[in-house]
Amino acid sequence: VQLQASGGGLAQAGGSLRLSCAASGRAFTRYSMGWFRQAPGKEREFVAAITYSDITYYADSVKGRFTISRDNAKSTVYLQMNSLKPEDTAVYYCAAVSTRTGLRVGAIYDYWGQGTQVTVSS
Repeated sequence: VQLQASGGGLAQAGGSLRLSCAASGRAFTRYSMGWFRQAPGKEREFVAAITYSDITYYADSVKGRFTISRDNAKSTVYLQMNSLKPEDTAVYYCAAVSTRTGLRVGAIYDYWGQGTQVTVSS
């Protein structure tokens, strides 16, 4: 599975961005998809995940502000980010794994995209 993330950019605090992650290769519907982020000097952290049966999980820090969704016809997963905060600034990565448990743990994911930069100004 190859993953291509896009949609990052610069936003003001309180603004919105939508990230996309297009998958190619093996059947997209077999995979659960996750979004992770890594800020400078910090470890990578879980943001959100969605199973192949559309069950979603969120980090507490983004719950109520971010929404993960998937379009299986387009083999794409999205991360709608609203009410952005400066602390959301990071490189965002999408990832895929053929399981539906333990999705908050980055180490279980088999495939990763290249990352897209999100910068939120105050």
